[in-house]
Amino acid sequence: MYTDYTCRYLSEHLSSEIRHTRRVNSRALSHEFSRQERKQRTRQALMDSALALLENQSFSSLSLRQVTRAAGIVPTAFYRHFDDMEQLGLALIDESFRTLRAMARAVRADPRTNERMIHNSVEILIEHVHQHDNHFRFVARERFGGVAALRHAIGAEVRLFASDLATDLARLPGFESWTTEDLQSMASLMVATVVSTAEAILEASSADLAAEAEIKETARRQLRMITLGVAQWRSATPTAAPADGGA
Repeated sequence: MYTDYTCRYLSEHLSSEIRHTRRVNSRALSHEFSRQERKQRTRQALMDSALALLENQSFSSLSLRQVTRAAGIVPTAFYRHFDDMEQLGLALIDESFRTLRAMARAVRADPRTNERMIHNSVEILIEHVHQHDNHFRFVARERFGGVAALRHAIGAEVRLFASDLATDLARLPGFESWTTEDLQSMASLMVATVVSTAEAILEASSADLAAEAEIKETARRQLRMITLGVAQWRSATPTAAPADGGA
């Protein structure tokens, strides 16, 4: 049988081992978190540096060495975060459209938009463009830029944004009987207005208040024209074409 001394010794020894194991695990976990945080900070530094450089040049002219030099890392470290420059560009598009979706959520969440939806939506849009001008400038330039993968990714994001808007429109009074195609068409018109307004704001000087006021009014007028047609539009399922192809 174990004596009291032996039992105490074993108990203290086991407790010490448990505490040691916990300290080791805690240090390992802390080290892993620190490593992941450093990696995420470096990845974000690469993306931020690329966006800053893209303020004055196109993505097709941007080099890996430019980006890594601006981020303060060696060129070989780039490949720990991105396979190539194209993947960096796609990550920037994803980040840019996250800000656009955040803006759309802000519009839907703002209680003022129930009373003055068009007016306040335009105000929120322009405020968001000012806050994230580097993202919007990048998307505006690359939407018709020289890198095909980026053009296609931006086109897909714009279509997704329009689809999300069409889903929201379907929940509003007056749209219950609209077809999916008509909802998508209206959403596309509204998104086109949003995109053109953002591009106009980017082109205008931030100090030119008169120009900004004109852009706001143009956007409101265009959105009113689109929404005024809702009451008159009779959405119906398109008639199938004759089997023989006749008129």
